[in-house]
Order: sequence, then C-alpha cells, then structure tokens
Amino acid sequence: MLNSPWARFYSNSCCLCCHVRTGTIILGVWYLIINSVVLLILLSALTDPDQYHLTSAELGGEFEFMDDANMCIATAISLLMILICAMATYGAYKQHAAWIIPFFCYQIFDFALNTLVAISVLVYPSTIQDYLRQLPSNFPYKEEIMSVNPTCLVVIILLFLSIILAFKVLLPPYDDPVNGAAKDPPPPYVSA
Repeated sequence: MLNSPWARFYSNSCCLCCHVRTGTIILGVWYLIINSVVLLILLSALTDPDQYHLTSAELGGEFEFMDDANMCIATAISLLMILICAMATYGAYKQHAAWIIPFFCYQIFDFALNTLVAISVLVYPSTIQDYLRQLPSNFPYKEEIMSVNPTCLVVIILLFLSIILAFKVLLPPYDDPVNGAAKDPPPPYVSA
C-alpha cells in the first residue's frame, strides 16, 4: 500500500518542517549552545566573584544571592544539562532511542514547570508586582516594567509563557528519530 507524499511528510516532520530526526538534532545542538554559554558565564563568575557579586544592600535583604555554594550547584546543573543534550544529539544521530530518554524527561519536567508558572501568574497576578519590587534597584528596565499597567503585564507574561508552552508541545516525539523507514514484509514462503 502506497502512502501519499503528504501523509509521509506530516508523519515524519516536526514544527520546523524538517524530519523528526533532524529536528531533534537541531534542538539538541541548540540546547548545547545555550547551556555552554550559561556554563561560561558561571565559570567566569566563579573566577572573578567581585564582578558578579551583589551585596545584600543591593538586594534589599539579609541573604547572599549567589554565594560559592550556589554557583557550584548551578555549574553542576549546567554540566549535567550539557551531558543530557549531548546524549540526545548523539542518540538522534546514531538512532539509539535510549540516549534520548533523559532529554525527553527533562522536556516533560520543563513543560510542567512552565505550566505551573503560567497557572500561578493567572491565579496570583499580584505576585508579579511583588517580585518586581524585590529586584535590585540597578536591575535593567525595572522602572519601565513597573510602570506598565499590572493587567497588561499579566497578559504579556501569559502570552510569552503560552508561546513557550506551544513551542514545547510541538516538539517531535522522541521515538520517531530512531525508527527507520517502514520495512516491507518478507515475501511469502514458497515451497519448492
């Protein structure tokens, strides 16, 4: 039975109109780049702590925002994410499904966390203004953001989170990159 070209296209393509395997590789490389940049920023902050240090007076509280222990934890998480993304890229490239599973689990966790943030913004919209008030006084565009109408700010944040969630829902199913082309059944047995 022959499938139409459109049915084959839709069954093997993801949101970027490329093959699911290619989309998974692109997504893995994208996350690798992002997490590598984060790791470089964290390592530079560890090597020169005075450049990235915020005092408790700037934060308006009695705590240190990023002490060495938090920096080390963030660095370890960044290294773990690089490993998970590299595994996903390798698994999609070599067509090994088991290598993609940790990245898939991370994507599910990330989607659930973003959904909870969107729900909390919807249920408790006043928390956005409270959060903005707690930011340091030298935070970029703090005054401009605080001057926006709170209802409009909630709508903007919900729209942004909705776009992120919609993109995450359109991610490829991670079992498709490892499935090869559909194989024809073997020919029937013919007795001699």
